Amino acid sequence: MKQLLFPAIAVVAAFAVGGLFVLAIGDSPIQTYRLLIGSALWWPDGIGYTLFLATPLIFTGLAVAVAFRAGLLNIGAEGQLYVAAFATAWVGITFSRFPSAVLVPLCILAAILAGAAWGAIPGVLKARFGSHEVINTIMLNFIAVALVSYFTQYHYRTPGDPIMETAPIGVNAHIPRLGRFIPGFPERIPVNVAFLLALLACVFVYVFLWRTRWGYELRATGSNPSAAEYGGISVRKQIVLAMAISGALAGCVGINEVLGYRHLYYDGFSDNYGFTGIAVALLGRNHPAGVLAAAFLFAILSRGGIPVDAFTQHVTKDIVQILQATIILFVAAEEIFRRGAKRIGIVRF
Repeated sequence: MKQLLFPAIAVVAAFAVGGLFVLAIGDSPIQTYRLLIGSALWWPDGIGYTLFLATPLIFTGLAVAVAFRAGLLNIGAEGQLYVAAFATAWVGITFSRFPSAVLVPLCILAAILAGAAWGAIPGVLKARFGSHEVINTIMLNFIAVALVSYFTQYHYRTPGDPIMETAPIGVNAHIPRLGRFIPGFPERIPVNVAFLLALLACVFVYVFLWRTRWGYELRATGSNPSAAEYGGISVRKQIVLAMAISGALAGCVGINEVLGYRHLYYDGFSDNYGFTGIAVALLGRNHPAGVLAAAFLFAILSRGGIPVDAFTQHVTKDIVQILQATIILFVAAEEIFRRGAKRIGIVRF
């Protein structure tokens, strides 16, 4: 809770600054925020789409958080989720005749392994040759997008289809939407079982990092590599492990996109999920609970920007980008709030 206090203050401050922007261009901040937040939490459409938009951000936020805990910065979640989404679609197309009980787990496994493999590449390069993971992951993003675009265009695209997408996966690879199980929740809303998997991923990351020896070794490596190595921990192994787990979590975005939503691989499907995941992890203090809360916040902003654009006179959906950027700036400048809180005696840490 102490770790999340100042990010929460940063969010409040960002909304205050955003309100000043709205006021300056001639609209009501109260009305704008009522539309922004209220529409995103309205039952069932608002909540449904907010949960759907939060799902990939939970996965990518956790992916970045795990790498951060090991002292690494994974800028490659975007490429990892693209490779994983294509691998998921490939399995769903190639083995479409398999029964659902076999095909769905096989597709999920493909997403996890493809993301882990793509994430492990910069981990190995870092551990073996000392090359910086930021440069490697950025370059691998371009390679990933180009590679899956090539295979989509020339090998798995339906002949005559003008859209850059693969053929549909088999029906047996589909995972159900939550509307099938929740009374009064329409099945047309795309939030699906992948959201439940995202919640389980939060539990997994927490248990792994704070309740297992492997998680302790990974965090120790991130805190002080020299001390960790002196204590018998293989730093190289932890670097590769952290990047592989990070890539696997980012790859789970493919489950939501391919198995639960489009039922095919669609080129350019990501709304910068991998990069937004960095902001989600930063705001959530690299803790699963914080990542979950931050993902919901960014999803609310994303969903609420649509009615704001439609029903206000001057404010556009760009207010969402202003709020997100301001939140990140204030989180990065946390020391300002910390000193102010100490000065007035609110906190002592």
